[in-house]
Amino acid sequence: MAREFSRTDRIADQMQRELALLIQQEMRDPRVGMVTVAAVELSRDLSVAKVFVSVLGDAEQAQAALAVLKKAAGFLRHELGRRMIVRALPELRFVHDTTSERGAHLSALIDQAVAKDRKEDSED
Repeated sequence: MAREFSRTDRIADQMQRELALLIQQEMRDPRVGMVTVAAVELSRDLSVAKVFVSVLGDAEQAQAALAVLKKAAGFLRHELGRRMIVRALPELRFVHDTTSERGAHLSALIDQAVAKDRKEDSED
C-alpha cells in the first residue's frame, strides 16, 4: 500500500507552519506587515523551496514585504534549521501569491453578471 503523503509534502507542510510562526514572531521589520504563508512547494531533491506568501495591502506593500523576506531568507533558513530535524534545508525563494486577489476579482465579475441577468429578466 502506497503512502498517502510523500516526504516532500510532509516537509513542505512543516516548513509552512514554522515559517508562518517565524515571520509572525521573530521578524521585527515593519515593512513585512500582514504576511500569510499560503503554501510551500519543495523540489523533488529538496534543494529549493518556493514559499508563496500573500500580503495584506496594495502591490507596493507586497513588493516591499517580498524584498524584506528575500533579504531575511538566510535568517529564516537558519531558524528553520534549529526548529526542524532535516539533513539539509532548502534554499528559500519567496513568491507573491495572488490567488486571493484573483478569487475576489472573479467573484466580483460573477456578481456583476448575475446582477446584469436579473436586471434583464426584470425588464422582460
